[in-house]
Amino acid sequence: MLQQTRVAVVIEYWNRWMKKWPTIQDLAAAEPEEVLAAWRGLGYYSRATRIHEAAKLVTSDPGMQGLLPASAEELEAKVPGVGRYTAGAISAIVFGRAAPMVDGNVLRVLSRQLGLFGDVKTDKSVVDTLWAAADVLVKAVARDVPIGDGRLDVCHELLVSDRPGRWGQALMELGSTVCTPKPNCAACPITSMCRAYAEGLQLSIQKGLAPADLAPASIAPEVVDLEDCCGLCKPFEESESGKVGSDIATLDEKPRAQKQLSLQSFAFANTVKSQGSSRSLLSTPNPDAMEVIVNHARKFPIKVIKKAVREEETLVCVIRRSDGRYLIHKRPQKGLLAGLWEFPSSILPSTNDSTPKTRKKDAAQYVSTLSEISGSKAKTSRGSGLKHVGELGSIPWLFSHIKLTMHVHLFEFHIINDIAMSDPDRPSRWTDTIEEESMGTGMRKCWALVKKAVRSGS
Repeated sequence: MLQQTRVAVVIEYWNRWMKKWPTIQDLAAAEPEEVLAAWRGLGYYSRATRIHEAAKLVTSDPGMQGLLPASAEELEAKVPGVGRYTAGAISAIVFGRAAPMVDGNVLRVLSRQLGLFGDVKTDKSVVDTLWAAADVLVKAVARDVPIGDGRLDVCHELLVSDRPGRWGQALMELGSTVCTPKPNCAACPITSMCRAYAEGLQLSIQKGLAPADLAPASIAPEVVDLEDCCGLCKPFEESESGKVGSDIATLDEKPRAQKQLSLQSFAFANTVKSQGSSRSLLSTPNPDAMEVIVNHARKFPIKVIKKAVREEETLVCVIRRSDGRYLIHKRPQKGLLAGLWEFPSSILPSTNDSTPKTRKKDAAQYVSTLSEISGSKAKTSRGSGLKHVGELGSIPWLFSHIKLTMHVHLFEFHIINDIAMSDPDRPSRWTDTIEEESMGTGMRKCWALVKKAVRSGS
């Protein structure tokens, strides 16, 4: 539930979910419709489908016998919907194993700690490097267990304890509260190990905003030629002054030499001196110097320009039968809003001339092609028995990759039939219990318009 959804929103859903299905066996025995209904409002409905599939698999698998595997590798390989991050979280938090859990917040924290100026969204080599760093860290934390605390994980020769889980959660919390996109470096507890902070501090000294005795000498590595440096980092853009990056720390005293720090000097090294010997880093620079540090840290990781969100318009055709029932279709089992019910809908072509008049015509034409309507043999004094009541309004709805506008049209159908679509992948039915159906939040907003129109019309 916490994937893509804030904790404050999840709590109420979690409590209801656990009350309804207290065990994995209870969840496995549930109907798909029940699961989707319980998830309603959380979005990303494929998560509900996958967790239901996972429950059924885990309870039916003769090897697992209703118990999740303890290792992250097995969890990712065997359990539907469990990827690298979720597997690590379960293994570390639930089973106490030394498994890394790396979400977007942790990627940001570690990219700044290592000074890795790369794309953490699409560059696999950068992402793998940060995962490797997280793995080294959590294993070091697992080894650092007081004598008698924890038990031995024979497979990995590491103690099993609550430390890996607490460590992973602490990194995520640090990223969500302190090391945010605009970080609060003054409040950060790990600036003494942060390369981005050290570079920003060095830059503030060069600008005369901080005293030279704050220089990060204890972690400043030697300067090396560019060709000997890490190949993961992207170059900083040239500033107006001709130096590399307007806010980047350059520890080379020869300004014309194209040099930079070596990532190897920071990553996975045990050369950092004790906290006592690096006390100068723990002294908080003045506000002007801190602003330079923060602005430099903000550069990490690389900001990727987001693709423009695709815009779509769709006709949502609500067909009300004379007995008060409404026609609904089920969405495909894969893709956006998979397996949810919706009112018959038709996406308008991107080149359409979207006006109320053209939309009315297109909606009527679309509805007339539905087998539930066109398949009816009966006729009334009104011809086909179908009447367009009107366009009730337009509902904007934003998905992660689509900006959707739903134009809601209400139709009255004066023939009672039970004809359903023959397509098994898109079942349909007439229902008078819309409130109980598993529908997306956007479709429910369309339903709210319909209820208001029907009440005022009656």
